[in-house]
Amino acid sequence: MAQQIHPTAIIEPGAVLGEDVVIGAYAFVGGKSVIGAGTVLHHHANVEGRTTIGSQCEIFPFACVGTKTHDLKYKGGEPGLVVGDRNVFREYVSVHGATNETDYTTMGHDNVMLAYSHIAHDCVVGNHLVMSAQSALAGHVIVEDHVNIGWGSGVHQFCRIGAHVMLGGMSKIVQDVPPFIIADGNAAIARSINKVGLERHGFAPERLDAIKQAFRIFYRSGYNRTQAFEHMRQHKLAASPDFQHFLNFVTKSERGVVAGK
Repeated sequence: MAQQIHPTAIIEPGAVLGEDVVIGAYAFVGGKSVIGAGTVLHHHANVEGRTTIGSQCEIFPFACVGTKTHDLKYKGGEPGLVVGDRNVFREYVSVHGATNETDYTTMGHDNVMLAYSHIAHDCVVGNHLVMSAQSALAGHVIVEDHVNIGWGSGVHQFCRIGAHVMLGGMSKIVQDVPPFIIADGNAAIARSINKVGLERHGFAPERLDAIKQAFRIFYRSGYNRTQAFEHMRQHKLAASPDFQHFLNFVTKSERGVVAGK
């Protein structure tokens, strides 16, 4: 299928459009943007700045992808945004480019951002994020794979969200959230492991047990952080990749991690 570009769309000189791209009525593509094959921009969608969009993405009406950072430290230049394949940006989603020249906000593949959600400058987003409506990532947030963010949640700048995390609706995240858990509240706390989500992704019982043991030692043992780290390193499941992922995440935290109940 050839490109389909509505006559009212604005495509600035210099923009690069892949095969089978569809550009709807009154959509805008900036002159430094690259749009991958098979990507669809619905009417009034907006892609600007030094932005690269992968293949088979879909950008819905009034979404703004690649727009200028809100960061007051911005000093000019052309920082950018790089987006992978098969990402969906629903109505009024905003994703900003980075702040400093040569830097990029980055997103992986197969992410879904629902209406009015926001990803700020310099974020690093992995794959398979589901970001519910009106939720937001502040600047420099790192999100690992297979994360679900509930409606209206906000993540403070420089926080990290581990893989397979579920954030409850309207949660306030001001510290790192370790992988494999459910966090919820204002400020959010660790509630339990994300058992249902992990099972849906095919985690075998032995993997679930390793994650459960890591969670119990860290959050339910009564140890302080130093004691918990020592017990985790000596645990019989310490060699488990999932156990090790949890341990590495919490030991490398700079902001501290969300508290337990």
